[in-house]
Amino acid sequence: MGDLYITRLHEITIVIYAASVLLYFIDFLNSNRRANKIAFWLLAFVWGFQTIFLLFYMVDKGRFPVLTLFEGLYFYAWVLVTLSLAINKLLKVDFIVFFTNILGFIIMAIHTFAPVQYDSNVMSEQLVSELLLIHITMAILSYGAFSISVVFSLLYLIQYDLLKRKKWGKLLWRITDLTKLDYWSYILNVIGVPMLILSLILGLQWAWIKVPDLAWYDAKLIGSFIVLAVYSIYLYLRVGKEMYGKSLALWNVASFLIVLINFFLFGKLSSFHFWYQ
Repeated sequence: MGDLYITRLHEITIVIYAASVLLYFIDFLNSNRRANKIAFWLLAFVWGFQTIFLLFYMVDKGRFPVLTLFEGLYFYAWVLVTLSLAINKLLKVDFIVFFTNILGFIIMAIHTFAPVQYDSNVMSEQLVSELLLIHITMAILSYGAFSISVVFSLLYLIQYDLLKRKKWGKLLWRITDLTKLDYWSYILNVIGVPMLILSLILGLQWAWIKVPDLAWYDAKLIGSFIVLAVYSIYLYLRVGKEMYGKSLALWNVASFLIVLINFFLFGKLSSFHFWYQ
């Protein structure tokens, strides 16, 4: 029973860590100090849990827990979180903080959901099932963000066309102004991209455990990385190239079409995502 509670606490820590990474990504793109502050305190919470678990392992094993692979992974994750907090507080280098946390999340997820560290086969199977559940939930949340984002882009294109043709009617006034439509479409993609990244990290770990003969050229897997690539390009065009307006809205619509192709078509062609069959 004690192992079950510890496992649940590890899973809660992973979820909090994911929220921290999401906020750090928002700060990374927009220099949002409020997001950075919340992310810092969430990460501090993760560090506190990690430190308690580390001390618990030391007392339980009667030594410093680094002599096995999984003990070493946990200590490595703790070191990364510690360094990330220090860099965030002392150096204020957002680029390093974000990518350090991505690496830390990967290591933490590998340690938390690796079934070989549990003596009970039932607990191992349950943990792997929960890993799959978290992966699917994050993927659906990211797709949800992309879906609402494309609605804003479509409204942007409709509003743009009405203004260009000088169609002054009720529809024009019921749709909000172009600036807000463009902004919220962007914000939702800022949320969707890191959620998709974290989902792919957890999904690849699940596949590594449950599908040892996985073909890495699988249609669904390639499609998911294409989706990540096109939305990453969207963010680059918006932040790096400062592209706004109709061109970016069209890119967003085209990106969502790839999401639909990946979800419906590639899901059917995949041997990896067999629960879609």
